[in-house]
Amino acid sequence: MGEADFIDYRGLPGIQLGDAYHDGAHIGRAGGDDQRPEIGVPDRDEALHEKRRDDRLADGHQDRKNIPQIAAAVDHGSLFDLQRDAFDKTAEHKDGQPGTKSQINNTDIIREAGRILKEGGLVAFPTETVYGLGADALNEDAAKKIYAAKGRPSDNPLIIHITNMKALEKIVSEVPEKAVKVAEKYWPGPLTMIFNKSDIVPYGTTGGLDTVAVRMPVDAIAREVIDAGGGYIAAPSANTSGRPSPTTAQHVAEDLTGRVDMIVDGGAVEIGVESTILDMTVEPPMILRPGAITKEMFEEVIGEVTIDRTLIRPDSRQVPKAPGMKYRHYAPKADLTIIEGPLEKVTAEINKRAKEKSRAGYKVGIIGTEETVAEYKAGDVKCIGTRADESTIAANLFGILREFDDDQVDYIYSESFDTAGIGSAIMNRLLKAAGHHIEKLV
Repeated sequence: MGEADFIDYRGLPGIQLGDAYHDGAHIGRAGGDDQRPEIGVPDRDEALHEKRRDDRLADGHQDRKNIPQIAAAVDHGSLFDLQRDAFDKTAEHKDGQPGTKSQINNTDIIREAGRILKEGGLVAFPTETVYGLGADALNEDAAKKIYAAKGRPSDNPLIIHITNMKALEKIVSEVPEKAVKVAEKYWPGPLTMIFNKSDIVPYGTTGGLDTVAVRMPVDAIAREVIDAGGGYIAAPSANTSGRPSPTTAQHVAEDLTGRVDMIVDGGAVEIGVESTILDMTVEPPMILRPGAITKEMFEEVIGEVTIDRTLIRPDSRQVPKAPGMKYRHYAPKADLTIIEGPLEKVTAEINKRAKEKSRAGYKVGIIGTEETVAEYKAGDVKCIGTRADESTIAANLFGILREFDDDQVDYIYSESFDTAGIGSAIMNRLLKAAGHHIEKLV
């Protein structure tokens, strides 16, 4: 396939698609400007969704000249750019059921995504956490395509995405009272709950388990795609297995060129780390993967919640109950080491190691924060965010790991971070990316 044509439809009413868009040769763009206002969410989620990261929006979407290169890379899939300002993003509750109302002008794009999903194809789309690789969750053959595209082990369960509580009843055998309380508080949002599955859910989707992981995203584009595709969309992160999760459509194209039928570009994601996973089949409920919804937040609603602290080795025979539990994840190509301890000692140690590796002819990457980047004297230094607001660190983590891959560094040294709040999710992902290689300074 030759270089893709870039067709800019800004300023034109509605949306038009290039003549050859079915083979990925053209891009369809919605009318409107480049700004993506933040997603409207219920008051309960304001702390999680109060702002987008301006620097990430600028990085991923200000320079539209990058888009043709992405389209050219997608040999067998089309990349469509949805303008978020085409959505009326107001989440509300009706009769106790969480839901998001949205009016969409990008009808053709959503309809095409829905058609592909209903016919058993793969569509990558944005959520508030990371980009997801979607397929019909109730079609076992479609689920198998996800595993093949990602190179994902078949015993690693997929998360089913829905948009309303009524949809939940069809795919689970029961909904515990505590799950209802949690859903009322934190759905739609960055939360996955595990239930005992109903017979309608194929084992190909659950990794052979009798349980099913379910999430209700708040992202307006995600919700439109889910509903258009039939209401039950299995969607793990849209990356090849083990790689850093994608937070932009560009990341998806880098990993899944030729493996996905369609990529919906909705801009940079808000949160940047995957959803919290809460197992509702045990008592007390157990967190299997940390995320933006924390243990303390759950306990305000349902009382005691435990955390699974088991470290499962790659050669373990235990079947993972949730995504990300068993296999190495989020890993950059370079060797990553986390240095933990008093910050002054950490910066000094990283400087020492970076200098030694550089002298030996290696290229070194360093992950610092706004508070420390000026202290580093050698290597490819990247600022991940500020310790004063660790949500900035979460939003930038996967993107920075991918940047180091682009820079072809040989070694990466990272500071460690506080484990309170979303810091727990940050350290979970960072440890997995490093293969749990952490060195503690006294």
